[in-house]
Formats: sequence, C-alpha cells, structure tokens
Amino acid sequence: MNIAIGADCYGFDLKEAIKVYLLSQKHELQDVGISAGDSKTPYYETASLVANLVGTQQVERGVLICGTGMGMAIVANKFPGVYAAVCENTHAAKKSRSINNSNVLTLGGMFTTPILAQDILETWLMTGFTQDWEPDIQTWLEHSMKDIAELEIAQFKAQLK
Repeated sequence: MNIAIGADCYGFDLKEAIKVYLLSQKHELQDVGISAGDSKTPYYETASLVANLVGTQQVERGVLICGTGMGMAIVANKFPGVYAAVCENTHAAKKSRSINNSNVLTLGGMFTTPILAQDILETWLMTGFTQDWEPDIQTWLEHSMKDIAELEIAQFKAQLK
C-alpha cells in the first residue's frame, strides 16, 4: 500500500518507529516530514501535505503524528475526500475503518508507545470498510459515504462563494 506519513516535533520519534514497521511490511512510504532536528515546522503544515496527497488520491492512506493526534486530525479533515480519525487503541482503529472508512490515521506521540502504535496501525491497515457488519448495515454504511460526500461537496462549494 502507498502511504504518506508525517509528524511534528512531538510525533517525530513515533513516526520514525512506525516507518521501520511499515517498511518491514513492504509498504511504499512518502515521508513528508519532519526531519531530525526540525522543531519549527507547525503540525498544520505537515497535516496539510499528507491530507493533500490522500485527498487527491496520490496515496491510498495517510498517517499523521503530533502530540495528541487531534490537531493533525482537525487540519486533515478540512481537505475534501479526507476522513481522518484519532485512534488511541485497536478497537477505535477497527471501527474507524469499518464504520467511517477513515483514510488518515492520527496518533498522539505524547502517549502512544511504538508497540501500541504498531498494533493500532496494523489493525487500521487490515480492516476493510463495512468489515464484520451484517449485509443490511453494510448497505447503509455504503450509502452513508455517498451522502457524506455530497454534503462535503456542497459545503466546499458554499465556502468558495
């Protein structure tokens, strides 16, 4: 899978650990930063880079790490076609994919260990949209994504006026 990854200074160490894991699993990575020693790049710049790659379908998924994961998710969700979810455990990761079809995972570098992050990431990558739901719920979830996309388009058009 082609994945964009980025962090701020609070997520840098966790990003580097995650990169090792993803590369060992043969994923293709686009690391948009930050680099070692960079404490100046704000989280919203990194989030924008990853969100743009995901939203324009240049990559399949994105992973963002800041102090809490929340700032990155807020910024990434401003981009059309991006569905970012803060996941602090594997249950949240599974539900963010199976219910919400999230395509960007955000993590908190201040409180997520590399081992936990690996478990969350593996769960998130391996879970499919509508996985483990009954057929009627699967159909409802699939239709909901179409409705959400229409709301999103309408909202972005309204903002451009």
